[in-house]
Order: sequence, then C-alpha cells, then structure tokens
Amino acid sequence: MKPEKSLLREYVESIVTALLLALLIRAFVIQAFKIPSGSMIPTLLIGDHILVEKFSYGIQLPFADKKILVFNTPQRGEIVVFKFPEDTSRDFIKRVVAKEGDVVEIKEKKVYVNGKVLDEPYTQYVDTTGKKNSVPRDILGPITVPKGKLFVMGDNRDQSYDSRFWGFVDISLVKGEALIIYWSWDSNKNWVRFNRIGRLVK
Repeated sequence: MKPEKSLLREYVESIVTALLLALLIRAFVIQAFKIPSGSMIPTLLIGDHILVEKFSYGIQLPFADKKILVFNTPQRGEIVVFKFPEDTSRDFIKRVVAKEGDVVEIKEKKVYVNGKVLDEPYTQYVDTTGKKNSVPRDILGPITVPKGKLFVMGDNRDQSYDSRFWGFVDISLVKGEALIIYWSWDSNKNWVRFNRIGRLVK
C-alpha cells in the first residue's frame, strides 16, 4: 500500500503544475499586453490591456528565428503584435496594411494597395494644419512588399511610428493577433473604462 502524499507536497505539486501550464500558455497560446502609446487610437487607447492569440501564426521555437505548426499568416486589416525590427527587445502593435507582393502607395494621406484606395473607417487624423505633404507620413511609394514581409501602420495615422518610417516587418517577428480588451485603465482620470472591457479588437 502506497503512503499518502503529504498535504504540503500536494500543494507544491499543484502550484508547480499551474505555473508550468501558465508558462506554456503564455509562450505558445495567448499572452497579455498593455497598450503604452496612442499610435492605435481610436481602436486601442493608452491603458487598454489586451489578449493576443499566438497559436495560429505558428509556435516560436526557443532561441531560434523559426516557427512550426504555422496555420495562418497575418492578413490585411488584422492588428498584430510583433518585435520591433530595429530593437527586438521591444514589442509594437500595428495594423497590417499590406503583405508580400502588394504594392503600397500613399498620396495625400490616402493609402492605396495594388492601385485601389483602402476603405479605413478605423483611422484617425489629428493634424489640423491642412498640409498633406509630409514625407513619408502622407506621401510614400509606390513600393512593393518583399517576400515574407508585412507593411504595417498605426490607426492614429498622424502620430504613429510605423512602416512608413522604418520599413517592413518580417513575418517571423510577429507574435500574434490582438483579440480582446480584458481591462482598461484611464490614468488621467484614475478610473476603469468599463465600457471597453470585453470589446473585440478589430
């Protein structure tokens, strides 16, 4: 007859198991991110906390720039979290505007992909000077997105540091797709934005 486990051992095993599961989920399935800047306003506000789904874009192998079990690649219009190409220790969040093979052009703030102007009701423009000739913010291209790359932009178009300035994002740097806002804190007013909790990111 096997001796019964001590209560302390059971607690320790339960805690270790829970921690391992949490680490696995964070590494491969879903991860929480906090929005630190206003580059995605009005879609995402400073202080929004979101969940990012990591699985469908593939599982990142530890200590390697390679993914396995890739089911989907980022599509136009999706909001993705990725490692900033110029400093991979930082995470950025932007919207995919174009993918490999697409031709991107910006003329007086309007974005064209493959010769067609994009319908972007989610964007915001805050520059009220009336000038639309800031290069490359308002005028760019045409440029072709290389193989395995993405062209991304923030929804707050006049105040976003994105592909217009530093170039393309390698798909291998994409961590996942933004899914839902699970918490939102307005630090200016010191209150919870309850109306944003549970809102899908799109």
